[in-house]
Amino acid sequence: MNELRNMREKHNFTCKEMADKLKISKPFYWQIENKKRRLSYSMAVQIAEVFKTTPDKIFYTEYKNKD
Repeated sequence: MNELRNMREKHNFTCKEMADKLKISKPFYWQIENKKRRLSYSMAVQIAEVFKTTPDKIFYTEYKNKD
């Protein structure tokens, strides 16, 4: 399951609202959420700040399961 999408939906944010909060385009955000674009560490930190959490809480499980 996509944890980033789950977090966004839990907070009732649209992709457009997330993009606006991150000061990026909606297509750019959509690509991150759907793993079509690599996620930089700085963007992971910015996303985590929107949700008042840490990047590990959102992204670590997905990367750990790739091993």
